Amino acid sequence: MGQAAGKGLRAAATMLGFAAAKRAVGDVKDKSTGAPLEKSSLYQQYLDEREEVLRHKWLESERAGRDIGFERALMDWVLNHRTKWRNSRQTAGE
Repeated sequence: MGQAAGKGLRAAATMLGFAAAKRAVGDVKDKSTGAPLEKSSLYQQYLDEREEVLRHKWLESERAGRDIGFERALMDWVLNHRTKWRNSRQTAGE
């Protein structure tokens, strides 16, 4: 497995792990700011990335004429689009 694919797999596993963490957020606080986790910048970044993956899933599913599934959409987006998307957000100052 290539280095880029390995990074993509780790990123995808991390993102899928966040989905489980989202359900357990409840009263959890960000240790660095004391703010509720839902308001942390890391959590907001997760939500933004998840929205992009879901958009990508919809587009690719439409193109394929069937539901490609979240995991496939996630892997494709991480490996082929995530870096450019993050760079464009940093350039825009988000």
